Amino acid sequence: MKTALVQMTATEDPKGNLSVCKAFVLEAVENGAKFILTPEVSNCIAPSKAELSSLLYYEQDDPFLAEMKNLAASYKVWILIGSLGVKSETKDGKFANRSFLIDPTGSILATYDKIHMFDVDISESEHYRESATYERGNQAVLAKTEIGNIGLTICYDLRFPHLYRTLAQAGAEILTVPAAFAQTTGKAHWHALLRARAIENGAYVIAPAQTGLHYTKNGKERRTYGHSLVVSPWGEVLVDAGEEIGLTYFDCDLAEVSKARARVASLSQSSVFAGP
Repeated sequence: MKTALVQMTATEDPKGNLSVCKAFVLEAVENGAKFILTPEVSNCIAPSKAELSSLLYYEQDDPFLAEMKNLAASYKVWILIGSLGVKSETKDGKFANRSFLIDPTGSILATYDKIHMFDVDISESEHYRESATYERGNQAVLAKTEIGNIGLTICYDLRFPHLYRTLAQAGAEILTVPAAFAQTTGKAHWHALLRARAIENGAYVIAPAQTGLHYTKNGKERRTYGHSLVVSPWGEVLVDAGEEIGLTYFDCDLAEVSKARARVASLSQSSVFAGP
């Protein structure tokens, strides 16, 4: 199955972001892709919660989601919107960071709300408090589809291996990690963590990413690392998109999952043990 990863630089302009993403989806379709994945928060990256409040929609009203559903149905392709920021249905003033898996009829087959919030102090000048803006998800999601069993995760989830083990033991053959990974942590950890999740679970890891400078405003700027990756179930990096926006492709062969898990059967060898 030919698969395409979109790497982009989302800004504070949701209409512009949709236009860019739509053009990439159409290009991927023209090149024969049947499964197309976009990064985390494909619709908008903005400096403040107040700005997001004026830019984001509830899921049922979101034009980005509506257009991706139309494209999937029109061209009979699978689309994973890595995530959209959408207004929360349960907590006023907060948002959900939500991934959408859309099937070739244009129907939403699965959604996943990011569980782990990026609340970190990387340095004296670089701080993130995602939980101040986004509502934490609480449900792991495995989508069983005709193109494979897909475990949905988002960005900072990558640092919590038990989520991926849970998905793999439930049958996940593909683990998706759409991201807007910070440059500092990306340079240090991105490749190593993605390879580790693939090796530990004998699964494909597909990670479409945001890249570059998203905004500079009031003394604040946001940059992301790029390097959309695909890692094989044996831990080989099959795709690395570097830092430029664009599309990268690979052919997904689920037989490689069975081969890797037969060689190292660690998923079925977990032992029960007492704590220290």
